[in-house]
Amino acid sequence: MVLKTFGWSFAVTALGLVAAVLYGGWEGFGIVAILSILEISLSFDNAVVNAGILKKMNAFWQKIFLTVGVLIAVFGMRLVFPVVIVAISAKMGPIEAVDLALNNKDHYQELVTDAHPAIAAFGGMFLLMIFLDFIFEDRDIQWLRWIERPLAKLGKVDMLSVCIALVVLLITAFTFATHAHQHGGAHVDKAQTVLISGIAGLITYMVVGGLSGYFEDKLEEDEEREHEEEEQAERQGKPKSAVLMAGQAAFFMFLYLEVLDASFSFDGVIGAFAITNDIVLMALGLGIGAMYVRSLTVYLVRQGTLDDYVYLEHGAHYAIGALAVILMVTIQYEIHEIITGLVGVILIGWSFWSSVRRNKALAAAEGKAAGSDEKTEVSSGV
Repeated sequence: MVLKTFGWSFAVTALGLVAAVLYGGWEGFGIVAILSILEISLSFDNAVVNAGILKKMNAFWQKIFLTVGVLIAVFGMRLVFPVVIVAISAKMGPIEAVDLALNNKDHYQELVTDAHPAIAAFGGMFLLMIFLDFIFEDRDIQWLRWIERPLAKLGKVDMLSVCIALVVLLITAFTFATHAHQHGGAHVDKAQTVLISGIAGLITYMVVGGLSGYFEDKLEEDEEREHEEEEQAERQGKPKSAVLMAGQAAFFMFLYLEVLDASFSFDGVIGAFAITNDIVLMALGLGIGAMYVRSLTVYLVRQGTLDDYVYLEHGAHYAIGALAVILMVTIQYEIHEIITGLVGVILIGWSFWSSVRRNKALAAAEGKAAGSDEKTEVSSGV
């Protein structure tokens, strides 16, 4: 099971490390290995959230997620995205941006750093919306009840998550603008950039999330209708409309997953520049990490881990909320990647431990109930 799920990841790791040695020697090997570990540690919460979505999709779309999705994640986000950001922010052509990335790495790193406020605002707002929509939803299973119960009641207010996200964006932009003004006003225009990028992240979430939610609801309606008309469906075959709707639902959920992965990868891409400004080594290291995140997602789905450890999804969403705040804070202040990774690991580890305790408590309660039933049967038999 492990080899089947992680086989491609092991193969990509071997190829990537060999390529790193051929390209940059043993120093390149070390850099790629460190970047791989960085990406995995920063993206474990991504895998848990992805698994919650992927388990609703059939085997075909899970394969698409592992193949086409990996190409988008590795080559799109880890290789093309930094170049595109530089091309847009520096107003240069894509070929010129690639040439700059390969031949003038220091200047390339400066341009990516200058684009960081826009990247952080976009990714921060997208992730913040995911967290807010999760925390404001009324759930049967609650982890931190003293927080989640009152927030679920507040969540009945329409558009509350959007309002809070916009307030956070305004505060972030205003704080940034004030900070820039105090330093001579050299970067006052960045406040406008933060606002525009943040709103773009919010719109992206609402469009992609809204479409995937719409088609997911349609899919559920079709499944209920099929269940009610089971006898007729057996005689006439499966209705074509239901198959089509399932395809649409899966496609938009896949699209949602890719945008989600992109938002998660922002901190990894930016953090990678603290280790190297060589785009080839960066793509190799982050790409290997992205493969493991993909494989881990599928592993969690196939093992039913989220069903067995019910608080894992909660912990991952709290980690998303923390990452969103960290991204917004990094617009003005530098935060080390180790802190970012540790916050996610601690929250997910805590939720896993809570899930284990819950399972033990339920097993103990079931054991007591079974014991009392046996005693009742014995006494009644006597």
